[in-house]
Amino acid sequence: MSIYSTSVKRPVTTILIFVALMVMGLYSLVQLPVDLYPEMELPFVVVMTTYPGASASDIESNVTRPLENSLNSVSKLKEITSTSSDGVSVVFMNFEYGTNLDEASNDIRSNLGFVERMLPDDCEKPAIIKFSTSMMPIIFYAITAKESYAGLEKILDEKIVNPLNRIEGVGSVALSGVPGRKVYIDVDPRKMEAYNLTIEQIGNILRAENMNLPAGYIEMGETDYPLRIQGEFPESDVVKNIVVSSFNGASVYLKDIAEVRDTIRESKYDTKINGVKGMSLYVMKQ
Repeated sequence: MSIYSTSVKRPVTTILIFVALMVMGLYSLVQLPVDLYPEMELPFVVVMTTYPGASASDIESNVTRPLENSLNSVSKLKEITSTSSDGVSVVFMNFEYGTNLDEASNDIRSNLGFVERMLPDDCEKPAIIKFSTSMMPIIFYAITAKESYAGLEKILDEKIVNPLNRIEGVGSVALSGVPGRKVYIDVDPRKMEAYNLTIEQIGNILRAENMNLPAGYIEMGETDYPLRIQGEFPESDVVKNIVVSSFNGASVYLKDIAEVRDTIRESKYDTKINGVKGMSLYVMKQ
């Protein structure tokens, strides 16, 4: 007896089966979780290496080529490309779909262990970056301010970033184009030459002055209290009065040879919101 003849002879049973299937389908549809950014593991791995102060040609010959020659032997590698720029080497590795990136990362790490000793001494350790959709932000915010733009970073960090980080499901919150504070020291070369000073001397003096140091312990009863010398500059005006040298028996202050500017740091990227300077806030899911 075929299923067709049974369905015709028992119409009530057939209708009940179809109704049950429809109910189960509607219930599954309602309970089905929906994710606008489903987690997917893309078959891409990036090896990034930083070599401060090196030109693109030096990066290409001393960093990128040795890394490429070593990483070519990684299994299931489909394509390998690289980009060499000033101070940074980026090797982009494309694997076959279905490749276990954890195992591929272990192979990459093993190969890097052999080539790291061939890299320049000042070159930093290569970093392995795996791509996935979880790295993509789920929410973008554009933020600007008029009167409080200079202190926008501190306001957002205290009032928005910390509360958002405590929300369940939020992985991290990042800021881009932050107008951070920076203290610039503009040195006059002619005055430096007149006082027989160099940039290295001024840098070493400022580095030595701007430092907190431990000063041992003090015993009070059964408790030992650690002591520290607070040597960091509390404000930028203090920097002007640092003695950097002596000339003909007189002290030479930093303000005598340089101008100290406490302002917003210079940025290579500007975020514009309707023509007004602003910044971006990104929220990544857990």
